Amino acid sequence: MMHARHEDDEGAQVIRLASARPDGGEAGESGGDAGTGPGPLERRIASGLAFLRRRISGEYEVDEFGYDPDFNENVLLPAARALYERWFRVEVAGVENVPAEGGALIVANHSGTLPLDALMLSVALHDNARRCVRLLGADLVYQVPVLAHLARKAGHTLACQADATRLLGKGELVGVFPEGFKGVGKPFADRYKLQRFGRGGFVGTALRAGVPIVPAAIVGAEEIYPKIGDLRPLARLLGLPYFPVTPTFPLLGPAGLVPLPSKWMIQFGEPMTLEEYAAEDADDPMTLFNVTDHVRENVQQMLYDTLLRRGPAFF
Repeated sequence: MMHARHEDDEGAQVIRLASARPDGGEAGESGGDAGTGPGPLERRIASGLAFLRRRISGEYEVDEFGYDPDFNENVLLPAARALYERWFRVEVAGVENVPAEGGALIVANHSGTLPLDALMLSVALHDNARRCVRLLGADLVYQVPVLAHLARKAGHTLACQADATRLLGKGELVGVFPEGFKGVGKPFADRYKLQRFGRGGFVGTALRAGVPIVPAAIVGAEEIYPKIGDLRPLARLLGLPYFPVTPTFPLLGPAGLVPLPSKWMIQFGEPMTLEEYAAEDADDPMTLFNVTDHVRENVQQMLYDTLLRRGPAFF
C-alpha cells in the first residue's frame, strides 16, 4: 500500500504557491506586473476618473474668490507643468526663503510679452514650496471671459488692496507684479531692466497686514516672445495696452504664438520683514516710496545675479 501511494504521487501534478521571482514576477509566468501594483498610466486613468466623479457629484469646494483647488491641481497645474518642466526647464533657487505657512507677499519682475511668467511662478511655488500663490492680476485679465474664469479657478484675483488684504489676513501667499503692463510689454532692447514699481501700493498692503515681502527674480521670460515692435493703432482698436510684433508674430500667424524654448531660472530672495515700520506708516507716502525703491533695487540685483548664473538663453 505504501508503494502504491508513492507511484500515485510520482504521477501527480504539483501546483506551487505563488512565489516572487527576482524580476518581480511569479513562477510560471512569462512576464507582467502581477504583484507590483498599477503602473503610471493606470494611476493617471484612475485619478482622472476620480476627478470626473467629484465634478459630476459636486464633491469639491470653491472659496469666496472662486478658487477651486481640485480643478487647479488636476487640470491647470498639470498643463502649466508641461511647459515648466519640458519646454522652459525651470530651475528654482532660494525656495527656503518662502515662508512655509502664514501670509507673505511675493514681489516679482514681470516680462515676456504674454504673462507666462505668472504661470511658471505658480508651478514653482506649488511644486517646491508646497504653497498655492494667489496672484493679483490687472483688470484686463478679468475682462476676458474664459481667461477670467480660469484665473479665478486658479486662485487669482483682481489687483486691489481689499482683496490682497483679505487673502493675507487668511494666511495666504499672495503674488504681485508691480511693473504691470509696463514690464510685460517692454521692448526686447530693455530686457531685464525693471520698470517703475507703481506707487507702492503693495508695500502699503504688506504693512497693514503685517506680513513679510519676499522678492523674486524670474529670468527666461524675456526671450520667449522678443518684442521688436508695437502696432499701437491696432492695440487701441482692440482695447489692448499693446499689440506686439516679434520675429515670429504676426509673420507666422498662429504658429508665431509658440514661445521660444528659453532656459528659465526663478530666484527667491531673503524676506523683508518690515519690522521697523508700524501699520500706520502705510499712509506715509515717503515711507512707501523708500520701501518700494528698496524692494525694486533688491529684485534688480537678483535679476543681474541670476542672469549671470543662467548663462546662454537657450542652452
